[in-house]
Amino acid sequence: MQNPDVLIVGAGPAGLTAGLYAARSGHSALVLERAMVGGQVALTSDVENYPGFADPVNGMLLMQSMEQQARRFGCAVETAEATGLAVTGSTVALQTTSGPLRPRSLIIATGVKSRQLGVPGENELAGRGVSYCAVCDGPLFKGRDVAVVGGGDSALDEGHYLANICRKVYLVHRRDEFRGAQVAADRLRNAANVELVLSSMVTTIAGSGKVERVEVQSRKDGAKRTLDVSAIFIYVGSVPNTAWCRDVVALDEFGFIKTDALLRTNLPGVFAAGDIRTTPLRQIATSVADGALAAMQAHHFLTQQT
Repeated sequence: MQNPDVLIVGAGPAGLTAGLYAARSGHSALVLERAMVGGQVALTSDVENYPGFADPVNGMLLMQSMEQQARRFGCAVETAEATGLAVTGSTVALQTTSGPLRPRSLIIATGVKSRQLGVPGENELAGRGVSYCAVCDGPLFKGRDVAVVGGGDSALDEGHYLANICRKVYLVHRRDEFRGAQVAADRLRNAANVELVLSSMVTTIAGSGKVERVEVQSRKDGAKRTLDVSAIFIYVGSVPNTAWCRDVVALDEFGFIKTDALLRTNLPGVFAAGDIRTTPLRQIATSVADGALAAMQAHHFLTQQT
């Protein structure tokens, strides 16, 4: 891989938009992605709140379109994982699984990964009924009973997806009210095959070689209950993918990258965009906006260096 003017780590909405804007500004732009292009959006069945689509759009198709658009303007997209970062003055040195890179500027858009519940059985049965992606694994449990844990947009949206293919969906949430969009909450409340298990927490995931039941406990009176399910889909928040750069980039108390209003980090020529940074809202729309702004700030940084 050649050293680009603008190197973007992460090929989600923020990263692909940054690549598009950087390439259209006349810079050599390279987006690195360790896994699947599209990030978490590519694992979403229907996206209903991204402007420009009157009807829901499939997350995978949306991200494929973003990738094709970025490539059309000359942005390269390659597979590699960032493993380390060093910055000396205005010189950026990135270590990757495909070798070192020294870009003239860097945009970090590595996003987040799913947070675990941290209960017995979760790690032991991962991939055998414990899942963090309904679109990926839901079809494996078509016509069966499953549980969804969480109360945000992801839990509500994926719960609705599962309700369309599974016999019954238990939605377990630690509060009485949901944090996600009201329209999504109402849709689940009105679904005949969805049972809300509110003010409750999962305490154990159990089964012999695969998920067979989930133990839940009421937060109000301590009452325990067993849900006989074949799978559990967990949506209880996110953890930022900053382990590879935490030693040099300033992070907040939760591990997200600190930026100013222009998405500049504490390092010259290094910017952060999307879910990876400290921000009050993490949506596709905000990530796309971040990607555009970060790319243009990288453009300004580069033009000032010449």
